Amino acid sequence: MAGPAARWPEAVRLALAESWRDLPPFLAVAMGAGVLAYFAAASEPDPRWVWLPVPFLAAAVLLLRRAPLAALGIGLLAAGTLGFAVALWHAGRAAPVVSLPTRATLVTGIVQAVDLLPEGRRVTLAEARLDGGHPIPRSLRIRLRAGDAARPAPGDTITLRALVRPPAPPAFPGAWDFQRAAFFAGQAGSGFGIGPAEVTPGDGAAPPLAGLRASIEARVTAALPGATGAIAGALLTGGQSAIPAADLTAMRDSGLAHLLSVSGLHIGIVMGLSFWLARFGIASVPWLALRVPGKPVASVVALAAGAGYLVLTGFQVPMLRSFAMAALVTLGVMLGRRAISLRVLAVAAVAVMLVNPAAVLGPSFQMSFAAVLALIAGYEALRGRIALWRGDGAWWRRGLLVVAGLMLTSVLAGAATTPFGLYHFGRLQVFGVAANALAVPITSVLVMPAGMLALLLMPFGLEGIALVPMGWGVEAILWVAHGVAAWPGAALVAQPPPVAGLAVLSAGFCWLCLWKRPARLWGVPFILAGLLSAYVVRPPDVLVAADARQVALRADGEVFVWRAAGASRMVRDIWLRGFGEDTAAELPASDAAGGLLACTTDLCRLRATPGGAEAVLVRPAPPVRGAARAGVYPDRLPPPPGVCGIAAVVIAPEPMRGRCDGSQVVDRFSVWRDGAHAVWLAPDGARVVSDRDYRGDRPWVPGRPLPRPSLLPMAEEG
Repeated sequence: MAGPAARWPEAVRLALAESWRDLPPFLAVAMGAGVLAYFAAASEPDPRWVWLPVPFLAAAVLLLRRAPLAALGIGLLAAGTLGFAVALWHAGRAAPVVSLPTRATLVTGIVQAVDLLPEGRRVTLAEARLDGGHPIPRSLRIRLRAGDAARPAPGDTITLRALVRPPAPPAFPGAWDFQRAAFFAGQAGSGFGIGPAEVTPGDGAAPPLAGLRASIEARVTAALPGATGAIAGALLTGGQSAIPAADLTAMRDSGLAHLLSVSGLHIGIVMGLSFWLARFGIASVPWLALRVPGKPVASVVALAAGAGYLVLTGFQVPMLRSFAMAALVTLGVMLGRRAISLRVLAVAAVAVMLVNPAAVLGPSFQMSFAAVLALIAGYEALRGRIALWRGDGAWWRRGLLVVAGLMLTSVLAGAATTPFGLYHFGRLQVFGVAANALAVPITSVLVMPAGMLALLLMPFGLEGIALVPMGWGVEAILWVAHGVAAWPGAALVAQPPPVAGLAVLSAGFCWLCLWKRPARLWGVPFILAGLLSAYVVRPPDVLVAADARQVALRADGEVFVWRAAGASRMVRDIWLRGFGEDTAAELPASDAAGGLLACTTDLCRLRATPGGAEAVLVRPAPPVRGAARAGVYPDRLPPPPGVCGIAAVVIAPEPMRGRCDGSQVVDRFSVWRDGAHAVWLAPDGARVVSDRDYRGDRPWVPGRPLPRPSLLPMAEEG
């Protein structure tokens, strides 16, 4: 008799055979894993690896009928290598990183987009020329001076003197990579004008509907001033740059930030209204009703409306996902098939990854697909119970189901997106369900329908008729956002999970939602492990910024920050989110954190545990005003006495002279060469990781900088 070990493969085979129709969505998961594998590589793979999926795809197709289970396994491998190859192909065809000048330059370029800001405007330029040179192959985003009278439009040529900078490096090893995001978005950098802009009207190449988008935003904000108009414009055009910071914070802390990012909710409203209006119009004309199939034709009309909204709002990731699903749903309606399913979501995910594989790393992709996956899987699992609750279809039952459905939708979507929001933003929105229960119906019933009507009336100059009630709805949403955000504990700061923890959680979440047999519950322990990983993986004890202008020391759960003049507030905020803190203290004058941190006027000594390895921060002398501008730099100082060979790590915001035997040194030249540094202290030593170590040799990572001739001796000595 065969034992349990012998019966196990047969049980697995039978389970897979019984769930054969539920397995295709896992191909999208495998493809996403392949995309992530590309970005996790320590160096850029050989370009010939783009052909890696071909043999696996061919083998899977050949085995599909003869050995379907073997074909599934090879198909998963083929999907993974396809994701890897697609990301590699996109990176290979991207324009190389551009070296930008460090001083003010005269910029001339063709306007691609105009973003309204709370104070002024920002333009995106293509074919930009710096000081009359050749056009650079990437776009530039430049903020015009506040009060600049120039009113550029997409297609115009603009000239101005500006300071431009490349994308910022990660705030610490493992933080969000702005340079990678800009590389795949085709951006060279950003800057700000220091002189007036000169605009030459023209018909230069601009993205589709860019001029219409700018015109709509301008007309909406003219009719609805302030935050109301900025949010109304964001819902119609996708641009959030004009929304004041205080209102953005309130929307975020109340759990309503998703309403500002055009997504499935918005395109669903647009397409749903278009569908019912088209169907009502066909049914209202008897001659048409008898000759035209109302439902399929209305579906095509809705799809066309969704396509127009997609182009108008700029092809954002949630919109791409939603439109891909809508196209498949429309096809299903026309063929009489089930409209919304996990397969449809999987195909939409594959479509987005084929177009923009780098989106997989961003919060928009992760939160959008997680929310929809949870909704589809949740409602499929509860379909029988919902049918029982509906009962005889009495009006009061239908009303209760609508209310319960709204709350269940908020709970499912909120629970699914919370881990990803925590990873990217370091915050938990506790009362998001209550805020969404009030704000989403206002958006669905008043704001978006009025906005659609305003778009239809704009050619006749009558948009004000619809924008006024739209403004009322937006003001009601802002009232809800500010009210809920003011509740005690509305937005809790928590330490985000590490990358590995989020990966484990995501794997468990996908298994829980995609597998439909009782074994789906195996995903729950993985989800819990991912959530708890934040309390298992210890954050760094020391962080040093890429410009050496600030250093963070973590001791006994407290964060202390030394900051020089001109230090980036954004970097500090990213650090605090990574630590799961909302405030940081200045360096103490003496002992703090139970003696783990001891400071004098010259240095600070930090230990993670009593008697453990020590990190020493050498506190620099106050800078001489105007010295850097005059080309006078501080002399390199020798290590302080009693530090080298005793401290595991020595951190110096200024360059250090000479060797420090027995200790690792992180000084200004260290971060200048290799970016931000992170330090973990242990009882017997320290682990130091630089940003360059973490990211490796990738196309979006700048090479090691070359020192100016005046600094060459110091750089060589370091």
